[in-house]
Amino acid sequence: MEARSLPAALALVAGGGGVGLSPEKRAALGLSLPLLQRDYRFERVWFWGCVQGVRGAYYIAEGLRPDRAAPRIRLYSLNCLDWSLLTPATKEMVAQAEQLKGRFQGDPSFEYNFAEINPQAAEKLFESGKEPVIKEESRLIATIEQIDRAVGIVPRGAFVKTPLGPVHENRHFEGLSLVEAKKLSSYFHFTEPVNLKNKTLLEKANLDPSTDFLDSLEHDIPQGSWSVQLEKGGAVVVLRSLLWLGLTFYHVPMTKQYGYIYFGTGEKNMDLPFML
Repeated sequence: MEARSLPAALALVAGGGGVGLSPEKRAALGLSLPLLQRDYRFERVWFWGCVQGVRGAYYIAEGLRPDRAAPRIRLYSLNCLDWSLLTPATKEMVAQAEQLKGRFQGDPSFEYNFAEINPQAAEKLFESGKEPVIKEESRLIATIEQIDRAVGIVPRGAFVKTPLGPVHENRHFEGLSLVEAKKLSSYFHFTEPVNLKNKTLLEKANLDPSTDFLDSLEHDIPQGSWSVQLEKGGAVVVLRSLLWLGLTFYHVPMTKQYGYIYFGTGEKNMDLPFML
């Protein structure tokens, strides 16, 4: 969610409940996020959300550069005031994090013993000269990356891709109509497309390359992994992920107001296929 509109956006998503943020935390974010933008010279700062651990919580912010498709710079805080940079996620980090089960502890220095989880993989790490342990900070980095890839979404037309490649916010975007806002096909995954590359030339002929350069939600697997609801008397469209419980997206039709936020335990809902 855009840092500048965070209080209003939280009210739209949670019906005024603050989505798990106390007034003190919201006040702290109001002070620290603008400073974060200034100190790191970000063009924009998004408050990504919160991963709740057993003994504490991680509050996550993302810094954006002019090219919106470029990798985002992520930071975390334990108190919403002091921020620490997170290194970019690697394939190895993501693969290891996928094997970890259970809640986060809330301590970035906490170490998971990989030998207890996957002895074979731990042995390979040991042979390559690496300790067979995973720090919780690495798990946090990988989990944020997984969530962003799977359920980080934007409305169709909110971003445009220039002929030279960079992606920018669409200044002419005035929001989706109410009819379009209720369709999953009107929302895109804000990450490198996968399904788009598999479309036939006939299917691609009906797409606008400047706006339809991402994968839409309508083909997400498993089918039914999104809940679409009208709230605030039909004035706000809210999408909730059933795959990563805690991810909520909102859009006010016919306006530029949209965003998503995550408040959860950082655990994927592996039972979803059996629940549908």
